Amino acid sequence: MLPERHPVVLCADDYGLSPGVSRGILDLARKGRISATGSMTNIPAFSDAAPALRELHGTVVLGLHLTLTTGAPLGPLPRLAPGGRLPALGRLMRLALSGGLRPQDVRPEIERQLDAFAAAMGRLPDFVDGHQHVHVLPGVRGALLAALASRGWGGWLRDPGDRPGAIRARPQAGKALVVAGLGLGFGPAARRAGFATNRGFSGFSDFSEGEGFAEAFERSFRALGPAPVVMCHPGEIDDGLRALDPVVASRPLELAYLGSDRFAEFLERERVRLVPEPV
Repeated sequence: MLPERHPVVLCADDYGLSPGVSRGILDLARKGRISATGSMTNIPAFSDAAPALRELHGTVVLGLHLTLTTGAPLGPLPRLAPGGRLPALGRLMRLALSGGLRPQDVRPEIERQLDAFAAAMGRLPDFVDGHQHVHVLPGVRGALLAALASRGWGGWLRDPGDRPGAIRARPQAGKALVVAGLGLGFGPAARRAGFATNRGFSGFSDFSEGEGFAEAFERSFRALGPAPVVMCHPGEIDDGLRALDPVVASRPLELAYLGSDRFAEFLERERVRLVPEPV
């Protein structure tokens, strides 16, 4: 008897970042090669990309990829974006880790991005995570949990932590350990607030794997947790992407691999079943 298939949420981040990124994600969703995607609702390209995504409801789960470090906020944000541009990750982290980031500094933008998702999709997101994992930072996590609780939200939250031994078995263990450290306590806090979370997280990359990307990505499936999420960043390159994000060259490599026969064969060989939520 074959072993039971391991359920995995394969989540494509950054929908709406640029037309090329959105096209790539849509292509993979229609082929059944991903099971979730998170949208950056503050980016102008999201508006044009939203209708096609709405048509995929029921095929993949649709989430909010909370964005506090790229582009402009959807409304006034005096502390974080006095000039109308969201801060770089380094500045946001310094504020958060020094205790200088108050919930009221970020909650208005969280609410606006949730509202933008609901306006485009006709409902609240199935899940919430964060661009560059900002949703787990001190000052952000409390504001996010409060905003979701106030809406009676019933989705799940992405916990970017995992067991240290599992992290060390995969690529980019150093980066993954840092993110897990920043997110310590996030999963328990989310569950205390009544929200489900994944248990197990991987997909970290140095975004410069070149011809070795396939091998590196497949190692992301080692030592999976009981209800894991694996993130990915596929897409086509365009001017919108170049203007907003440093992760450019690796995206078409991910897109090609995830759409390939090799990836389909890997899922079959490793008995992986793509699912829409952590179970």
